Amino acid sequence: MSNTSQDKVIQLLEDQLAFMKEQNKGLSKQIEVLTEQVRQLTKALYGTKSEKSKYQVPDGQCSLFEDDPSFNESEHTEKQSTETVSYTVVRKIRNKKRNDSFSKELEIEEVHHHPSNLQCDCCQSKMFEIGCSIAREEAKFIPAKMVRVQHIEHAYECKQCKKDTTQNAQIKRGKAPMAVISRSIAGPTVLAKLIYDKFIQYLPLYRQVKEWERSGLMTNDKNLSNWVIRVAEEWLLPIYEQMRNVVATKSILHIDETYAKILKRSDGKPGQSNAYLWVFKSIPSQGPVIVLFQSALTRSRPVLEEFTKDFKGTVICDGYSAYDKLPNITFANCWAHLRRYWLKADSKNGRIGVSYCDQLYQLERKFKNYSPGKRRRMRKKYSKPIVEKFLTWVQESPFFGKNALAKAAEYTLNRVQELKAFLKDGRIEIDNNPAENAIRPSVIGRKNWLFSVSEAGARANAICLSLVETAKANGIDFYKYLVKLFTELPNLPIHQQPEILQDYMPWSKSIQATCIK
Repeated sequence: MSNTSQDKVIQLLEDQLAFMKEQNKGLSKQIEVLTEQVRQLTKALYGTKSEKSKYQVPDGQCSLFEDDPSFNESEHTEKQSTETVSYTVVRKIRNKKRNDSFSKELEIEEVHHHPSNLQCDCCQSKMFEIGCSIAREEAKFIPAKMVRVQHIEHAYECKQCKKDTTQNAQIKRGKAPMAVISRSIAGPTVLAKLIYDKFIQYLPLYRQVKEWERSGLMTNDKNLSNWVIRVAEEWLLPIYEQMRNVVATKSILHIDETYAKILKRSDGKPGQSNAYLWVFKSIPSQGPVIVLFQSALTRSRPVLEEFTKDFKGTVICDGYSAYDKLPNITFANCWAHLRRYWLKADSKNGRIGVSYCDQLYQLERKFKNYSPGKRRRMRKKYSKPIVEKFLTWVQESPFFGKNALAKAAEYTLNRVQELKAFLKDGRIEIDNNPAENAIRPSVIGRKNWLFSVSEAGARANAICLSLVETAKANGIDFYKYLVKLFTELPNLPIHQQPEILQDYMPWSKSIQATCIK
């Protein structure tokens, strides 16, 4: 074979080798990506769902690898020994007083037990009491009582004027208070209990029917649903609108959303399609905390634009694209969401990213009770260097591809200014957890309610949830609050004089005085 032919063969083989090396490199990278995806999916399917750092046991949570005394303790109804010895194991039991399980406001009913025979068995003389002791205490439950209330209007006539034929006799009639729902048997306490059980106890309406029947009220879930919608639209909506007006005056808001189901949708989509429940929450440093829910068929940008049209300030939220570039609004992104991205990476670099976030959270726990001004100064001194070091590390690290680590780096670098926003204002929280915590009850309830039949029902749910969470945030008893609203509002000109509603807001002095827990 000539040298020319040999050179061609060698060149051809070298080209094939280079091609195969390049192909092998691409396949290796693809295997790496697929392996990472398999690991992530396996972890999501079988791994822990906690966001806590590995091996870290959070405060107040027991380790799974230690005995939990609460599973072996007997019920404490009186003072017991502080130590129980079993073989060679010594377990300390928390000393619990006799009445710790009972509220101080409970009425005490005494049941006295005397000997059946008060004659001495020896000499047959009469015996006299020398003392007594409480043998035990027990809880007694008295079931709720349903009463059929009849409002009877009495008419009175002046007999003296009646004798005078030149004028008509005067007649006066007693006036019954207005009903909460016209031509309905549902009174204020029934409606308050109905809404309380659904939104505080998470008890769906169809399961409440049996309880109402047991108490003597024959009804069905359709009636209960109509009652909730009617009172929400007629009496709770005015309160909701006033709360919304106050929220528009704030300069900082937490916003989040979760999915819901509405069977009869006006957009023509099937009931299996996701509808959404948005939550808007103000911050404690700007007056009473207000939590507003809004039902929507979509998660799209117009929902935010409509709600925030009168709002100017900072929105604390996650990295969802619908939040971008809303007029008159700046954004502060959530470090808890960022931390989840690095936690999902579950690698050496992923743990480094999580450790930076944990350092910031450790500082935030120390700054928690500081004034906004002091918190801003402390963040500038201690938190800012950590943030800068973290961002520099992400920028200089070669994170490429479609794996979890690259996604965490991309998420971080795309939101640098929004992640730094908490450093400039001490009122801004480091994360959006207040909104997530506010929305959690609706997620728990969703497991029981499953869906809303109509959009009107979904709006009623949003209104009721708004009052529930705002009442909680302002420390008032939600049931007492509803009873007061349903008793008094129907007899007041709230539509002609909306300023009256200021006395019925959850943070008003009169509500705080009469509806406190």
